[in-house]
Amino acid sequence: MLRSKTRAESGSPPRAQALVLRFVVPVCAALLVSLLGSPIAGADPVVAQGRPIASVESANGSKITRIEVRDARSVIMYVYSGSMDREIPLDVLRPSDTSVPRPTLYLLNGAGGGEDGATWRGQTDTVEFLSDKNVNVVTPMAGKWSYYTDWRAPDPVLGVNKWTTFLTKELPPLIDAGLGASGVNAIAGVSSSGTSVLQLPIAAPGLYRGVAAYSGCAQTSDPAGRQFVELTVETWGGGDTVNMWGPPDDPAWVQNDPYVNAEKLRGLELYLSTGSGIPGPYDTLANPRVGGDPGVLANQIVVGGVIEAAVNGCTHNLARRLGELQIPATVNFRQTGTHSWGYWQEDLVNSWPVLDRALQG
Repeated sequence: MLRSKTRAESGSPPRAQALVLRFVVPVCAALLVSLLGSPIAGADPVVAQGRPIASVESANGSKITRIEVRDARSVIMYVYSGSMDREIPLDVLRPSDTSVPRPTLYLLNGAGGGEDGATWRGQTDTVEFLSDKNVNVVTPMAGKWSYYTDWRAPDPVLGVNKWTTFLTKELPPLIDAGLGASGVNAIAGVSSSGTSVLQLPIAAPGLYRGVAAYSGCAQTSDPAGRQFVELTVETWGGGDTVNMWGPPDDPAWVQNDPYVNAEKLRGLELYLSTGSGIPGPYDTLANPRVGGDPGVLANQIVVGGVIEAAVNGCTHNLARRLGELQIPATVNFRQTGTHSWGYWQEDLVNSWPVLDRALQG
């Protein structure tokens, strides 16, 4: 009831329509699959037909525009965002068994938004690890340098960014209807999106049951946290944080600070992880992601080490704050490790019991 109320209040389809989408559509999909045969990959109507189970629009006209079949379990789903007036590609991994409605894990890429080669699919064995899990996995392949937040103004370099609106209001009803999902959600992210996945549940209470943040900095409004945001958005992305949350004294910086608003994380299954910044087992020339290149390794150790040491401090601060508030969380402070994909691949595996508990609970 809480989730239905929240979506209705935030601009999703009217209540009666939402109930139909959430319960009738998934049940019909399950009946269709059961009539067609046993739950094998080819029986998934989304993959087999290359189109959503049901066509639906969010309140502002957002909709699934097309689906491209990647393989027997994966599709690229394109969604038109009414708030951003653009089409967003989503990398979607379907459940191993689609005979009944399944939950959804929203898995966010890092600062590049998946528009570069730094993606969960490209840099990790995520697809293989999740291949036997009965969840939909949805990863936006856009949103570079945006922090997956709603910006107050269009940016000359980074354009229009309304990612909180897209991820919490526009997209969930489309996923639930189009994929026949159950409406139970969790979210995980890495690096800058490790901040975003803590902000989004605060912005949309009841939408997610679990959160996993890997090497993210929960602080955004204090000088150190704001500097981290500026490094990502301005130095690397070429954008302007004034267009994002306004000048440093604007209340939006505090409103989007998970550390300040940690009380609003209560009731979620929480997983936090970070390395120390000290080189570890993936910081070697033998690491396939390094490719034997000394320059790549030096960058990973020096730059990745400094960044990871910084987010280590942020994560310790958030863990301490959660403890003060008596909010349970699973926290993994690795003794070594830089800001790099080898460790995040392990983080996803280590966090799975927490995410699975949220998704199946």
